[in-house]
Amino acid sequence: MNADRFAEITGRFSKLRVALVGDFCLDRYLEIDPARAERSIETGLEVLNVARVRSQPGGCGTILNNLAALGVGTVYPVGFAGNDGEGYELMRALGQVGCVDLGHFFQTPERRTFSYTKPLVMEPGQSPRELNRLDFKNWIPTPEAVQERIAGSLAALAKRVDAMVLLEQVDEAGTGVLADGVLNALGEIRRDNPDLLILADSRRGAGHFPAVGLKMNRDEFAVMTGEPAPMPLADLCAAVGRLAAEQGQAVFVSLSEEGIAGAIPGAVAEQVPCYPVRGEIDIVGAGDAVMANLATAMAAGAEPGEAMRLAMAAASVVVHQLGTTGTASPGDLHDLVCTH
Repeated sequence: MNADRFAEITGRFSKLRVALVGDFCLDRYLEIDPARAERSIETGLEVLNVARVRSQPGGCGTILNNLAALGVGTVYPVGFAGNDGEGYELMRALGQVGCVDLGHFFQTPERRTFSYTKPLVMEPGQSPRELNRLDFKNWIPTPEAVQERIAGSLAALAKRVDAMVLLEQVDEAGTGVLADGVLNALGEIRRDNPDLLILADSRRGAGHFPAVGLKMNRDEFAVMTGEPAPMPLADLCAAVGRLAAEQGQAVFVSLSEEGIAGAIPGAVAEQVPCYPVRGEIDIVGAGDAVMANLATAMAAGAEPGEAMRLAMAAASVVVHQLGTTGTASPGDLHDLVCTH
């Protein structure tokens, strides 16, 4: 991609309106100073003293951070938080992102806030060392009233946005935002708005989504299609093209060190390699950076191959940001995309 084409695509980002639908969570980092370790008088166990606490939106919020870093004009988070302390922190963190319109994100006493708490040992001259994570999740189905409110937001936004990005982060089906009632509403939105870009990802696999664009990893692709895994790259690209034709939607498959493959209906699938690794890496957040860049670039008129090149550049930037869930701006991407 040359500099002029890069500028043409990224220059449209500030005019885009994107609905970001799915499981927002709170990532809370507890920075532990081992030099301040103590021994509990009551239990005799070691006390880990937290010197600093920092929080940021995670799950869908990681995609949101990437959309904001890319300079997207307006992002509409669609989802919920609980009426708890974590929900307060999450709402505050989302509200501090300049491009966010919170009109379709709400707190409810019927859910608790999905949270990841990550203790990090901070030692001078060393990379942060993460201890066992503490997770807060919902384990019962999302109430119908909550689903109906989300479905109403999606219907209101469908005619106003340039793209919808869907992310299912929960492990238990039906316990998050993208429960059955919401998926049914998305199916109706797809039928009524056939040209609207909708791109979905789920850690549970993508087979339960309606006819929307899909982003998945190699293992999820094998499960969905029944194709053998692993398989030669050329065969995998052909299979990606077949699935895109069957779905009538774009399909992207991330391939770890082999980059990403993707296709739209009626076109030959393309594979884009990843960028070389430079020293220590942290892969947390790389998939969300890929998702954000694929959706933003395609909404801005990029061809699938161009969108995948931007996504691979973003993944390269993010994996080299240690101890945090990173993001990539157009400035970060420019030199990688325009010189390779």
